[in-house]
Amino acid sequence: MLRVLLSLLMLLVPVSAQAQGFDHGGWDALLKRNVVAVRGGVASAVRYDGMARDRAALKAYLANASKISRATFDGWTKPDQLAFLINVYNAATVELILTAYPNVKSIKDLGTFLQGPWAKPFVSLFGKQISLDEIEHGMIRKSGRYNDPRIHFAVNCASIGCPALARSAYRGATIDAQLDAATKGFLSDRTRNRPNGNGVAVSNIFNWYRGDFEKGWRGAKTLPAFFALYASSLGLSPAAAASAKSGQLDISFLAYDWQLNKAG
Repeated sequence: MLRVLLSLLMLLVPVSAQAQGFDHGGWDALLKRNVVAVRGGVASAVRYDGMARDRAALKAYLANASKISRATFDGWTKPDQLAFLINVYNAATVELILTAYPNVKSIKDLGTFLQGPWAKPFVSLFGKQISLDEIEHGMIRKSGRYNDPRIHFAVNCASIGCPALARSAYRGATIDAQLDAATKGFLSDRTRNRPNGNGVAVSNIFNWYRGDFEKGWRGAKTLPAFFALYASSLGLSPAAAASAKSGQLDISFLAYDWQLNKAG
């Protein structure tokens, strides 16, 4: 009987681990210590000096993430998978900055003429070295897996023009609410998205990744239709909101600020 019970326990442990996903507590603590809200919370800045002091903890988090096998990852729920990928991407981006900090003014400084910083295969994940591009475009944005345009307001490129680096880790159980909060926060930032007459002037993110916002998420098959879902956050007038719903909203794109999102 004892052997039977032990066998059952052995079977239950992996199931429990899969249900819980991955422990993001280490990353969460780093964010709470070193990320500060700015402009009323619609943006954030990073205390890279603090991250540098905590670098051992950052490396430990990424090392633990690197131990997750693809089979284990595939056994998680999609919300847990997405939270894991976003957190690893953001943590790895901070680590990339720290490889040159304080002698870096922009993440773009870390690239070369032939290879941008996002193409460097320096992240250890699923048994190989991969790039930030592979995580974002090959996994997070990969068609047919998550199909959620709000990820663009969660992944952080260490730049002022980028959506805020969240002050807490993403979790599978709460990721839908977290993504919605990130989206509303970014769209409420008038330095990066604002009404413009009967139209809008918005971040270049919507230009670069326009197709992601036109794949039918919550019924939005055009970029104006996506904006109509968040008319209040964008501060659209009733006339502009009506134009957005009809797909006729005038859209212009603002210059992107690639300066490091460093806390003053």
